Amino acid sequence: MDYYIVIPAHNEEAFIKLTLDSIVKQTLLPKKVVVVNDNSTDNTETIIDSFVAEYNFIQKLNAVSTSEHMPGSKVVNAFNKGLAILDEHYDFIVKLDSDLILPLDYFEKIAVIFSKSEKIGLAGGFVYEENEKKEWMLNHPMNKDHVRGAFKAYRKPCFKAIGGLKSAMGWDTVDELLTRFHGYEIHTDDSLKVKHLRPTGKNYNKKAKFLQGKAMYTLRYGFFITLIASAKMAWKQRKLQTLIDNLRGYFSAKKEKTPFLVSQEEGAFIRSYRWKGILGKLF
Repeated sequence: MDYYIVIPAHNEEAFIKLTLDSIVKQTLLPKKVVVVNDNSTDNTETIIDSFVAEYNFIQKLNAVSTSEHMPGSKVVNAFNKGLAILDEHYDFIVKLDSDLILPLDYFEKIAVIFSKSEKIGLAGGFVYEENEKKEWMLNHPMNKDHVRGAFKAYRKPCFKAIGGLKSAMGWDTVDELLTRFHGYEIHTDDSLKVKHLRPTGKNYNKKAKFLQGKAMYTLRYGFFITLIASAKMAWKQRKLQTLIDNLRGYFSAKKEKTPFLVSQEEGAFIRSYRWKGILGKLF
């Protein structure tokens, strides 16, 4: 299988060499890698250039954007800029973060997963992060059928069906919901242990929590699903403020009539899917 990788990178001098090292050593090499140098002010570009000089399948694209590190639109905008310079001659497309170390057979196994069934539209492994004892531990707060936004691999027909990635907070939730809406399956492989070098959520702040609530509105969750999802997040984080910030974001988006990311039909599917998940855990 042929595959392309797009890597948004903003001030990643501490990690990006390790990420690119793990890519060029893959047992199944990518046909093309586009590294989007997204307004970096550190040594990121120099590191990218060193790989571009050595590997003809790696390409750099310089992009200008805000320097603020926020989840959602920034990373997707950078991804889309990289995607725009690629052709259509691929079997699956990968959105990859620049602070990861991949197992060397990662994409070979992803290709095998996609080859098993045309119904599989999205695939990936699991995140491991280093704890205080320098041990690499699983960090996967979502359900086991969720692929983290750090390493999403999409079969091309599925990627086209869902309309690519949405440039908004919640993009790595809506992509999976729309994957299911269009009849595709999500496959995770727990043998694919990806080392995440920057702890999850390190750069998130109160504004990000506010945007999470806004995202729930734009996904047409409705109030009660938003309340339950926000309460669950607050409980896991042991922070009541998370619930407050999420609900503020939800009601702010509702008041401002923020445009929805999904259609009414897609929204109805999403609510039904979410309710089934919630009730399935209760009964």
